[in-house]
This record gives sequence, C-alpha cells and structure tokens, in this order.
Amino acid sequence: MTFVTPMLAAIAAAVMIPSLVILYFLKLRRRDAEISSTLLWRKAIEDLQANAPFQTLRNNILLILQLIALILGLLALAQPQWRAGAPAAGRHVIVIDRSGSMQATDGDPDDPEARLTRLEKAKAEAIALVENLREPGLTDASGDEAMVVAFDTIADRICNFTSSKAELKRAIESIRPTNSPTKFVPAFETARAFAKPQEVEGRGLVGDGARVHLFSDGRLPDITEITPSSNDRLTYYPIGRSTSVNLGIVGLRAERAFDDPSQVSVFVSVQNSDTAARKVDVQLAVDGQIAAVREATIPGARVEDVQQGSQQGSGAGAASAPASAAGPMVKQTLPGVSGVVFTLERAGGAVLTVRVRAQGGGDASKADVLAVDDVGYLVLPPARRLAVALVTPGNLFIRSALEALPLAKLDVYTPGAAGQLFDEVGRPLQAYDVYVLDSWLPTVRLADGTSAAKLPTGKVLGLNVTPAPPLGLVSTGAGEPTIVLKHERDHPALRNIAMDALLVSASRKISREVGGGNAGASAGAIKVLAEGVSGPLIYEVTDASTRGIVTTFDVLSSNWPLDAGFVLFMAQSTQYLGQEASDTGSLQIRPGQTLEQQL
Repeated sequence: MTFVTPMLAAIAAAVMIPSLVILYFLKLRRRDAEISSTLLWRKAIEDLQANAPFQTLRNNILLILQLIALILGLLALAQPQWRAGAPAAGRHVIVIDRSGSMQATDGDPDDPEARLTRLEKAKAEAIALVENLREPGLTDASGDEAMVVAFDTIADRICNFTSSKAELKRAIESIRPTNSPTKFVPAFETARAFAKPQEVEGRGLVGDGARVHLFSDGRLPDITEITPSSNDRLTYYPIGRSTSVNLGIVGLRAERAFDDPSQVSVFVSVQNSDTAARKVDVQLAVDGQIAAVREATIPGARVEDVQQGSQQGSGAGAASAPASAAGPMVKQTLPGVSGVVFTLERAGGAVLTVRVRAQGGGDASKADVLAVDDVGYLVLPPARRLAVALVTPGNLFIRSALEALPLAKLDVYTPGAAGQLFDEVGRPLQAYDVYVLDSWLPTVRLADGTSAAKLPTGKVLGLNVTPAPPLGLVSTGAGEPTIVLKHERDHPALRNIAMDALLVSASRKISREVGGGNAGASAGAIKVLAEGVSGPLIYEVTDASTRGIVTTFDVLSSNWPLDAGFVLFMAQSTQYLGQEASDTGSLQIRPGQTLEQQL
C-alpha cells in the first residue's frame, strides 16, 4: 500500500491528535453552590480528581471513538492506494498487438465458452495497467505518463504521452483488429525511440527512460531481427492459451493447363495446430456459387527439435513469449499441413472463394479459435493465348520449347531481321505480348547520344544476354563452371523446377554492385532469382515501361535443354510475363501487404 499525500496527512495528525487529547486534560470550570449533602456527588468528586493536572487518563470510550474517527479521516486525507502488480513510477509505452491472430477467441483461458477475443483481453489488461498508474496528488504534482502504440505489419501511435487516464482508456478502446500478419520490429523501434531517457537542458539525460509493456499472443516472426540493449525495459503480457487449436488456409493458388487454358487447377493448403489429425470440409465457390466440396484429413501437429528463437506458425495456435535471440535446441510443436486440389473448366474470368470448416466439435477447448483464416479469395483472369516474338540465331531447343506451348502466335526472327521489331530508342514497332531474345539485344540510343545494348520496352525474356544498366548487371568477363547455389523457389517462373540439377560449364562474372559501372541502377529494379559461383544466373528487372527475366548464361553450355525443367521454365516465364501485361493473374498478396501492379 502506498499514499498519494502522506505529508499532508502527517501535518494534520500532528495538529489534531494532540489537540483532542489535551481537551481531556483540561480542568473544568464550575460555579460554587451550597448543597445539603455530598453523598450523591461522588461522581463529581471523582471528576474533580480526573481533572487534576498531571494525572493519567482513565479509560474513556468516547475518547477512544473520537481517536478512531480522527485516524480514519487522516488516512483518507493521505489517499492510500493498493496496487496489484503496479508498474514502477515514471513513463510507460503500452504496445498492443492488433494483427489477425488477435481475433482468436481464446482470450479467456478460464472460460473457453466465453469466446473472448485475444484483442479484447489485451485491451482489458492494458486498461487495468492504466488504472494502476500513479496520479498527481495535492502535494506531489508529478504522476505517471503513458503512450499507446498499436501494431500489425506497421506501428501506429494511438496516443502520445499523457497522464490522463481517461484519454489513455479511450485510445486503448479505439484499437480495432486487422487481418494483417505480425511484424514486431516497427513497433519495437517506435517504442524504443520514445522510451529513451528524457534530456533536460543543463542536466543531460534524466531517469531510466520509459518501460515498454507488450500485450501480444507472441509468435513474432521477426523477433530475431531485434538486437536488445541494456537500456531496454520490456514487460511481456502473454495473451491466449498455449493449447489453442487453429485450422486455417495457408496457401491458395490457381493455374491454367498449358495445353488447354480453359482447364483450371485450384490448390488449397490447410494448416492444423491440433496434436490430433482433423477432418475438414473444403468448399470452392465460383462467383458466389458453390462448385465443389472436398473432404480432407489434416495431420496433427508434430514435435521437433528446433533452435530456440525461431518462430513457426501463424500465431493463432499458441501464445508464447518472444525470444530475444537464437538459443539452444528445444522441442517445439510444428503444425501439420495438407490440402486438396479442385479442377474446373473455366475459360472466362471468375472470383474464387474457398472456405474451410472443421468437422465434428462439441469440445470447446478443441474448437477453431480463429475464423479470419478460414476463407480465402482468388481472382482468376480469363484464359488467353499469348502472341510471342522469338529472336534467335538458330537455337532449336528454345524454339521447340515455345512451339510446344499453346500460343496464339509465334513469330521467329533472326538477329539480322530483328531490327524491324524495335525503333532506335527500344520501343516496339510490332505488338507482341512477350519478346524472347536469345543471345541478342537491340542497340538503343541513350539520352546522352551514345548507344548501348539494352532491354527494349515491353515484356522481355532475355536468354544469354547482359543488358546495360540500369535494367541490367555488369559482366566483368568469363566465369567458372557452376551449379545453382540458391534460387527463389516460390517465384512463378521457377516454381516446381529442380534447379539443383542445373550444371553450367561456361558462366559469366556478374557484378551486383549498384554504382560505378552499374550507375543508375536501383536496388528495387533488379531481383536475383538464381545465383551461381560467379554471380547471378537468372534475375528479374522492372521499371515503368519494361519487365523482363534475364539469364546470363548460354543454355547450350549447360545440361538444361535436356531437362524437362527447361521447357517448364520457358512456359512459366512467358506466361508470367504475358499475364503481367493485362491482368493480375500472377499476383499473390497476403492481408496487410501492398498491392503493386505494373501499368
């Protein structure tokens, strides 16, 4: 227990308690009167003795009651406070997770039937924290200050530092959940910036800085990116149950068959955080009409040895304390994943809706606690055949791979005749969806009057070329024989291709530095898709007028043409580039991400 105004109560007690006691020491003044007998005045005689100076007080119930009443009044004047787990006095930063997993309905572990969301529980605990903050008193003008930060993939300051509890409560109550994933780094950097000790002119830094209070269900995938310091003071308040069950969609993709674009395959992946296998019904709706329902059995979560600090899963299945750094190997439960494949015939475009519903039920502790990931949407663009122009000195492997595709048109040019495709600044003179350039690039006149071999305007698949910057990387000579050291497995052009089997006997040394010989290139314009010993083997380039995929090696100097993966690469690359020209068929975004579309 603490007191807000102890000095004021002490001063009042020093004056009032002695004054009350002195009243019982005072000798009463009485008038003289003649009486017939003192037999009945014994009490009066005793009273005279009690009022004699320097005699001790006798037991007096009235005095005791008056002292008790006075002491209670003084305690009220001192303003006592009882704090259960109250934070230390000073400045506080309240950080609340509002990501999609905070919509899970296991906020009240003691009552699963209550279906209280984690965000509602987090806000209730944050308000309780605000109630325990120290307020300014009559003799002590200082009090605790706090600010409120809400985060998902970004961090927002909901309320700046204030000592008004009403304002802090309103700010906390105003936080609404989002469907975005969780990124803790922006929130922590924001909190750390405001948690620094205050700088007072002439005194330097004063105090220990603010304490950060994190209300989250844990599972912060970027927690290992934070480097803690000795000045960080963070208190974590775990929200939710560690045994919560979540069944949700973690992958959704649609592909048209290469030989018949009207045939569509829809791939759905479902995750299960329960330790037991669960049966689910997966429903596919096309433009709002139910097209099919499939039953799937999702395996139970498994326990594996993982490095402490690595984060797995979406966060809805369990609440865990954030780790500050990678540590020793520990046992961790990893969700089970499986799914279904739908096939349908659809030449036109459509909006696909997929829903997942768990079978059975009855046990509230085994209910799916998160509903937001039980539904997914996919925009299916209309089927279309691409018009492709191929410039090649005579590579039969490239030509045969393109001829095997269901293209609307394939026109083949030699490098000598390719001048009719582009003007002097690289703009197309003939309309094609994709230009495939094998060992040849147009010579483009630059703004300073010079010329260089560059990627033209449009959608370009460049094979065995090294375009000039900014949409290109600099070749510094012949490279070493190499294999693919790493590649982007999820990129649409490389999906389902075993790049590990690719052997390149003659590569190029490619510089990835921005600046110098690569002046004008921007880090966002070039994305490396596959890399070998001497540098990038395949990369993607993008600007306002050009989108391309470039291979820096000759396919004839590799074993790739003899592999089915080469045909798949040619098909997926042209389809990826061609779709970008007119629709969003190859775009994949998650809630909270920014939609970027090439115009």
